[in-house]
Amino acid sequence: MSDWTAGYVADIGYTYGYYSELNPLRVRLAFLNAGLVPPQVGTACELGFGQGMSTNMHASASVVQWTGTDFNPAQAGFAQELAGIAQSKAQLFDESFARFCNRSDLPEFDYIGLHGIWSWISDENRNIIVDFVRRKLKVGGVLYISYNTQPGWAAMVPMRDLLTEHAEVLGSDGAGIISRIDSALAFAEQLLAANPSYARANPQIAERIKRIKEQDRHYVAHEYFNRDWEPMAFAKMAQWLEPAKLQWACSANYLDAIDAVNLTTEQQQLLASIPDPMFRQTTRDFCVNQQFRKDYWVKGARRLSPLEQIEALRSQQIILVLPRNEVSLKINSNLGEATLQEAIYNPILDQLANHQPQSLGQLEQALKSSSITFAQIIQAVMVLASNNTLMAVQDEATINIAHERTKRLNNYLMTKARGSNDLNYLASPVTGGGIGVSRFQQLFLLALQNNHKQPHEQARFVWDLLAMQGQRLIKDGKTLETVDANIAELKIQASEFMTKRLAILKALKIA
Repeated sequence: MSDWTAGYVADIGYTYGYYSELNPLRVRLAFLNAGLVPPQVGTACELGFGQGMSTNMHASASVVQWTGTDFNPAQAGFAQELAGIAQSKAQLFDESFARFCNRSDLPEFDYIGLHGIWSWISDENRNIIVDFVRRKLKVGGVLYISYNTQPGWAAMVPMRDLLTEHAEVLGSDGAGIISRIDSALAFAEQLLAANPSYARANPQIAERIKRIKEQDRHYVAHEYFNRDWEPMAFAKMAQWLEPAKLQWACSANYLDAIDAVNLTTEQQQLLASIPDPMFRQTTRDFCVNQQFRKDYWVKGARRLSPLEQIEALRSQQIILVLPRNEVSLKINSNLGEATLQEAIYNPILDQLANHQPQSLGQLEQALKSSSITFAQIIQAVMVLASNNTLMAVQDEATINIAHERTKRLNNYLMTKARGSNDLNYLASPVTGGGIGVSRFQQLFLLALQNNHKQPHEQARFVWDLLAMQGQRLIKDGKTLETVDANIAELKIQASEFMTKRLAILKALKIA
């Protein structure tokens, strides 16, 4: 009997994460900032969609027709259930790449996305995917692909091989993957404690093993313990995609576009001296010790004229999705923590504090008296959008069409949140994708739907759900044991939700 898993971990489900980089709406700002013509996306495909949270968020919150596959039938079943609830008409399958990519009923796509999976599949499957992109990605279409890369993973490669060999050779035959992972990590710590020359030559490995031990085992299983695992250099990725006629367009990580927070002056000068853009990216990866790349590739890059670029940027709409007073003016970058200029960022954030969509042109006009240039606005928007403080906004017609679908999907997810802490995102028709909403915030929304309008009523509603399941809150590392203590803490959280979060969720058409 053939191995349907193709060496991929299948005895433990993938996490229920949402990845905003897969949202086609994000492509526009990245392309415009790079001076490229962005695609008009009507059809999209995700290969290896995991639990399908991203695909379903994007399918329900837009008018894009989504298609995709994931080999794991349990994960595909959940994804199909979400699509049916939302009535998004997303076509989601549980087929292997070989079977799915050779279907005769698939359309051509404006956008194809792969998050992470490239690092964990065989060369045979990589060839299948490249051929699929060659045949099915339209001219002008975009491929989003993220993957583990060199040189950031170079030191970890032999340690990862040791971990997987231990799990395979010394793990108990009847033990599940989590038990074998824990045993492998314990052995790695034993090895490092013996002070091997490898550890002395690679002192960062001990810290990395420590971080892995703290991570969700579902994530660790899929990140490190597949049969195939290859961190790939950017130049090798370019070679793989060349038969599909793809050109590197730009990074999908908005912060990568801001050299000042990622590169020293000497590094910037070095990169500026390199005429070839591809070799420049390879060199940049050494400068920042790149570990994970998120890139947009395009089939036929077309440049905008300076006038076209600035006109398109001015028409781009954005929205602030965090409370104004919670936006930090510090960011973490390759050079460490950087402090943003208050004279530029505060006026921009103040202008967006009402959480209403505004175009960059409107922002420019409103800030004329502040002596903030349009170039400074663009850079600030890229920085703030890099951590999803700001998000791009769809046109009003699309928002109206998608709203009913997102309501159906969100109601289902909030119902699931009554008994699970796995699903921490809801769909916004305004941003065309997912927004982080914690379990308790979802339950407060449910309480509102049940006409519990006051924080004390919402606290009681949530407490009744928790008590039914024998659950208690944890505060400052300690479990709250009494009913009164739990309800009092829930009331505090409900009050904060009502004053800080509800207005934003209404603006995003989630509440």
